[in-house]
Amino acid sequence: MPHASRRKEPPVRIEDDARFLKSWVERPLVTGAVTPSGRMLARTMASYLNPETPGPVVELGPGTGPVTEAILRRGFDASRLILIEFNPDFCKLLRHRFPQAMVIEGDAYDFPRIVRELAQEPVAGTVSSLPLFTKPLPQRMGLLGHAFDLMHRNAPFVQFTYSVVPPIPKDSTSYTAERSERVWWNLPPARVWAYRRP
Repeated sequence: MPHASRRKEPPVRIEDDARFLKSWVERPLVTGAVTPSGRMLARTMASYLNPETPGPVVELGPGTGPVTEAILRRGFDASRLILIEFNPDFCKLLRHRFPQAMVIEGDAYDFPRIVRELAQEPVAGTVSSLPLFTKPLPQRMGLLGHAFDLMHRNAPFVQFTYSVVPPIPKDSTSYTAERSERVWWNLPPARVWAYRRP
């Protein structure tokens, strides 16, 4: 059952679209999207997290924070969030919008080292908005494996994609892969994948 929350929906921020477009034009392989995640996509990603699972939540590539907002509305306290973002302008914005969260400017693919230095207990979930298809499959698999090593058993690694194929292939012997329905209201339409190590 979804966790009830009184947190209000954030206002639509037109300036965030402009920030994303500028970042994408300058570094398309790093930003990976021309607009922030829509509310429905962000809500779908956050729905795979369980606020009752102890420990921090790691968000990779939070951008301007739409998924972060959805995680908070899911019932997580901002002090539990570790946000790892490469873009320094986005980091400044995230620190302003989420002052209680820990915002780290750095390479999300270096997140195992960062999290081990910061977290005192296993991670409750990892949420990624990284453009995984810009990386070779071994690097994507390595990212997933590192996330599993840091998280509670059966905690999710949540990733969205615009592609019709999963960003990390299914492997029933090592982990489960659950997909959402396509989120048609997002621009462009997207799908969420949640990977778990049983």
